[in-house]
Amino acid sequence: MSELPDRARRAFRDHDAFEADDDAPDRFIATATPFEGIVAASPADGGRIEFDVTVRAPMLDEVTEDDVAPVVEEGWYETFERRVGNVGGGVLAGDNVPDPAVTETTHQGRRSAEVTVSFADIDPRRGVNDAAALVDFVEGTYVQGVIPGYEYTEPVAGILAEARRAGGSDGVEQ
Repeated sequence: MSELPDRARRAFRDHDAFEADDDAPDRFIATATPFEGIVAASPADGGRIEFDVTVRAPMLDEVTEDDVAPVVEEGWYETFERRVGNVGGGVLAGDNVPDPAVTETTHQGRRSAEVTVSFADIDPRRGVNDAAALVDFVEGTYVQGVIPGYEYTEPVAGILAEARRAGGSDGVEQ
């Protein structure tokens, strides 16, 4: 395996949504999301860079004070999976048409919906921007699927509070 080109490392270093992973020189941690987002980069054919994006978002029952009925969580997961699969045009700047996979996993003792997607780009800056856009897309898609009526814990409670703050609402209906 050849080494990741300096131009790709620079693109990650210059981007405010990522920081280098101290444990792996070609892996970068997403810093703009409360979810676990990791991008592994590697050289590909023709001078392109391969970007392998992984985002782990907690399953609904992991972030609620209340119990979530299995049928509710199954429906939520299926909807999340469908929505993430529709990443489509407008999210990425490059020519890639991503085909994300969503799997339910347990990571560090917590159940999560793990989204993985890979793409390659000749332009490392555009590729890093697209990787950040995919991480943001997964977070936004997750938030769209939050079901009202539950008391949420972190990180979802923080995301919802920030959305209310940004929208000028305290979350209290009048």
